[in-house]
Amino acid sequence: MKSTYSTEREEIVAQAISPVASELRLLDAGDLISLLRLECHSSLADLVSSAAELYFHPGTVSFGAGGDYKLEWNGKPEVVLDLEIKPRGVSVYARLTLADQQAGLEIDHIAFQAPFEDPHDNTAFLEKSLQEAKFVKTSSSQI
Repeated sequence: MKSTYSTEREEIVAQAISPVASELRLLDAGDLISLLRLECHSSLADLVSSAAELYFHPGTVSFGAGGDYKLEWNGKPEVVLDLEIKPRGVSVYARLTLADQQAGLEIDHIAFQAPFEDPHDNTAFLEKSLQEAKFVKTSSSQI
């Protein structure tokens, strides 16, 4: 079961990377599935980096260790990409799910380089650090 902090942090990260998710959703699902199936991780890393570099400083959002997909005869494709999100002072390991009309994010782990004792302070630091890593500081729409 997720804690209140986990849910709030997922919402913060999802909102921050929603433009990246939107860019990745412009790609053909079949191409992404092929790259995952054939383990073309360097190609996936290039695609994620290209989408992220439009919105974040280099190295902030990158492809992680792999991904997954769902592809059934009577259903719509769904692609899951492992992401590493590393604004100043924080490392977030998450899974981005790209579907037909939407995207979603689930955080697997967050590591703060210098964590505060109060979890609220850590959450505020995460939000501030993500804002500082953006090229344009605006409020984004959620994924």
